[in-house]
Amino acid sequence: MNVLASLAVLGLLIVIHEAGHFLAATSQNIRVNGFSIGFGPAIFKRELKGVTYALRALPLGGFVSFPDDDKESEIPKDDPDLLRNRPIHQRLFVISAGVLANFLLAWLVLIGQGAIIGLPNQPEQGVLIMAVQTNEAADKAGLVQGDRILSINNVELGRGQKAVESFVQLIKESPSKTLKVKEIHKGEIKELILIPNISKGSGKIGAQLQANISGSVRPATGPIEVLNHANEQFFDLLNRTLNGYQGLITNFGTTAGQLGGPVKIVEVGAQLTEQGGSGLILFAALISINLAVLNSLPLPLLDGGQLVLLLIEWIRGKPVPEKFQLFFMQSGFVLLVGLSLVLIIRDTTQLSLVQQLLKS
Repeated sequence: MNVLASLAVLGLLIVIHEAGHFLAATSQNIRVNGFSIGFGPAIFKRELKGVTYALRALPLGGFVSFPDDDKESEIPKDDPDLLRNRPIHQRLFVISAGVLANFLLAWLVLIGQGAIIGLPNQPEQGVLIMAVQTNEAADKAGLVQGDRILSINNVELGRGQKAVESFVQLIKESPSKTLKVKEIHKGEIKELILIPNISKGSGKIGAQLQANISGSVRPATGPIEVLNHANEQFFDLLNRTLNGYQGLITNFGTTAGQLGGPVKIVEVGAQLTEQGGSGLILFAALISINLAVLNSLPLPLLDGGQLVLLLIEWIRGKPVPEKFQLFFMQSGFVLLVGLSLVLIIRDTTQLSLVQQLLKS
């Protein structure tokens, strides 16, 4: 059920993103001829009021299609309601609407949590292990998913995000050093020895960490507390997401191993869902913000890439040549599908169930 819940959330976020593009276009009477979730051949397809709605075989994203890109369209090329014939500021709104929709959804989800479900209680002591990479220091020490680290060398880690930051800092400062770790494993307190590996002069253990959220909630004292909590969480998640992408760009060699595809996203979502409604809401907000930031990158096939083409057109005073646009988009499609397949295969082989089957 946890996996199904995380899949449902991921699918909903993709629909919301594409709905942002769709509504931004239709609200300005710009012609739209397709709304698709996923890529590849259509599993389900239905036409309503000139728009073909489709669910496709590869659920790796989605797209809104316009008659501008349909060579068989009977609509005249100079039709004022075609997207390409609209002023740049209107096209800018259509292209950026998906990103704005994901940001807005994340914020509204966090507000809804406080107003309807309640605000999460303070995290419990320690740092939660969300995932462990095979043959890395954490795995060799015996740490597994679900363990809760309480202290290192008899120094308690405390609670919340500060506990995670303290743990990460201690690990970075201790390459090849022997650390005595106190943890809770399946309700039992244990002690083990952890020796971080060296990675570019810093310690690394190969584990995904999170604050130990209890999953319990309390009623909000009023709308101001709800709004303040939502804003605080939203900007914290956004800041962490931006820092993550910045680290990927500036220190690719170290952070590339932390990339995760759809399988890893669903696995993390299932783990967070185990912590109750608060965990599922955190997952929805986090992934929605990640989708917004990812789509803002100036890469082919992403919204950011479209914005780059639009910016070039604004500077040149005329559209970018179609041959260049086609090459730009096709290269992006190959890159996106190839990367997705690699991540799916890698993440699937790292699942605990698959690891057990491979060892048997």
